[in-house]
Amino acid sequence: MTDERGARRPGRVLTALLCALTAAGLYGCSGSGPPVPAPTPTPVPSATSSTPTGPAPTTAVPGGRSPFTGLAARPAPVLAVKIDNVGPARPHTGLGSADLVYVEQVEGGRTRLLAVFSSRLPDRTGPVRSARESDMELLAQFDDPALAYSGSQTALEPLLKAAPLRALPQEDAPRAFVRSAARPAPHNLYLLPGRALAAAPGTGLARDIGFRFGPAPDGGTPAGARTVRYPAARYTFTWSPADRAWRVAMDGRPAGTTDAGPLRPTTVVIQYVDIRPSRFHDFLGNVSPYTETVGTGTALVLRDGRVHESRWSRPSATSGTTFTTPDGAPMTFAPGQVWVILAPRP
Repeated sequence: MTDERGARRPGRVLTALLCALTAAGLYGCSGSGPPVPAPTPTPVPSATSSTPTGPAPTTAVPGGRSPFTGLAARPAPVLAVKIDNVGPARPHTGLGSADLVYVEQVEGGRTRLLAVFSSRLPDRTGPVRSARESDMELLAQFDDPALAYSGSQTALEPLLKAAPLRALPQEDAPRAFVRSAARPAPHNLYLLPGRALAAAPGTGLARDIGFRFGPAPDGGTPAGARTVRYPAARYTFTWSPADRAWRVAMDGRPAGTTDAGPLRPTTVVIQYVDIRPSRFHDFLGNVSPYTETVGTGTALVLRDGRVHESRWSRPSATSGTTFTTPDGAPMTFAPGQVWVILAPRP
């Protein structure tokens, strides 16, 4: 893994926009490989202990801390991975090591996860599935991140290659992907994150994307649990005082990992966004939704067993997303793993 920044590639966003005008086709499938051995998560060599040494300030996260979690960390490359999330894909692997997890709606009202790793890398993570058009806008706020995915719709691939990220489909980094004999395809493709970053030298380092960490703001409402519903999926986050974190349930069942037990984010952001049809569709002809993450809107922030009303703002694709309290003060997150649920506006 490298911490060297890569050179910028001017004009790639413009190229992507021009390519988008003629995009059409079908989502691709991924290939095969050897079975997956039992995974064991390990920190990346550059990461320090994940135990906070004190509350982070409400200004930009200082050096020595992750801008994604507020915990102690050294600068490291950013790797985003598109994760399968239907029943046969669970339990996941490596998801507990992610700094940040986004939930996105896909075809048929189901969801997929976009896991962002930097502070720590698991030995492997997955199952990995295909990218979507929304991923490019969402990831534009990061500094030239790597994006690992199984494949994409044929006409979408040129856009991904032109976007301000380092595209890592299976065909371009075959040594970074392995297949498990324990699950049926397509729910059995896994990524080896260390090899993935080795295939993308110069990937951008973690930087401020608008999150602020520190003591909880005043107010909020006690919340033992909160459920978010999509047309064909639902998530419930239940506060666990013993963990000082939220236990995750997906479609009514507790969500865990094969390598680290239950999923336990410390902050959950329910960000209400516009979700509209895109130009693309899957191999069955279902139109792919496009999740708009640039703009403004309302959000709910779950931390410390309470729910706080918030507003979000992201002026452009290259800017971070800021969250504020109703009176305009920075909305602070609890240090630790953050989940952002990109939910349909009510």
